[in-house]
Amino acid sequence: MKSFVSPYNFVEEIKIKVDPKNIIVYDTTLRDGEQTPGICFTPDEKIEIAIKLNELGIPQIEAGFPVVSDGERRAIRNITKQSLNSEILALTRTLKSDIDVALSCDVDGIITFIGVSDLHLKHKLKMTREQALSKAVEAVEYGKDHGIFVAFTAEDSTRTDLDFLIELYKATTDAGADRVHIADTTGSIRPMGMKYLVSQIKNNIDNTLGIHCHDDFGLAVANSLAAFEAGARAISTTVNGIGERAGNASLEEVIMNLRLLYGIEMPFKYEVLYELSRLVEKYTTMPVPKNKSIVGDNVFSHESGIHVSAVRAEPLTYEPYMPEFVGQKRRIILGKHCGMSCIEYKLDELGLSVPQNEKEILILKVKEMAERGAKVGDKEFKNMVQEILSKG
Repeated sequence: MKSFVSPYNFVEEIKIKVDPKNIIVYDTTLRDGEQTPGICFTPDEKIEIAIKLNELGIPQIEAGFPVVSDGERRAIRNITKQSLNSEILALTRTLKSDIDVALSCDVDGIITFIGVSDLHLKHKLKMTREQALSKAVEAVEYGKDHGIFVAFTAEDSTRTDLDFLIELYKATTDAGADRVHIADTTGSIRPMGMKYLVSQIKNNIDNTLGIHCHDDFGLAVANSLAAFEAGARAISTTVNGIGERAGNASLEEVIMNLRLLYGIEMPFKYEVLYELSRLVEKYTTMPVPKNKSIVGDNVFSHESGIHVSAVRAEPLTYEPYMPEFVGQKRRIILGKHCGMSCIEYKLDELGLSVPQNEKEILILKVKEMAERGAKVGDKEFKNMVQEILSKG
């Protein structure tokens, strides 16, 4: 795949060397993504999104929170019947009753969680640290006794006392947890703080560490990658970064960063990303911002004449990778800043032709129309061309 990113990403002093087989991206679009205020996927929509995530190559899909409703349980059961390559996980509280409901959905595993910060323990759960630890261990043991994958999430990890957090992870690891997760529940840590936290935990436990980040300060992807650099090997994501409040770490941003800025080749079908993004956009009715990294329509759009001229000669001058790699396409936009290259590109694209001396007139017409605040789309451009040709 043709690309050109900064070579400083790969200097020996900072290069991350890790076997791609040891990295897990587990997507929670169907669970945490659906907790976006006002969003509710139908069972059929959940299946369609799960199938597309599977096509992309996501190894684990968190399909929902079974205890929420009968409809949620039916949707999860329907997903487990699709015979996907992706493992299907369900979220549970650290309650045997929750785990029983998840087991009834035939999932491959669970992510069981409990709030562990003193704030959560005091105001939400009304329990002591010792009681929370006991419930966490009991839930992990119960899940493992039923022969399924079990990950333990310490909710509000980044606002929890470090010694207690390490104690929790050690205890749940000893209880058989296949993985333990840090949850930046309120998105309130910065990347250097995340690196410190992950390194402290990694130095004290012998288990795979996962990361689940929220975007309240716009740092979900940055914190997920910082955690990865410090040793976390499982990353939670959502398509388009949807999720509670400000959302979660964006799937497309995380895996493209890993592929191009870290040079880690994972078995993803990256060309599915744009289609997957638009599928989730359709079912959430949440428009993807045009300037959204990777999947926004402006990512490969150019208007400036200088840029268009350069891109026509060599796309990598203003694009770090080819749009087709993520299922995108290049767009040349007509507007105030366009020049001869824009006009010639658009004429070629639309199969139109005008005499060379008329192209300057086209440029002026496009600029004048744009400066009036009007859109200069393909239809408007064709009309301009026809007007010029008719006068000729």
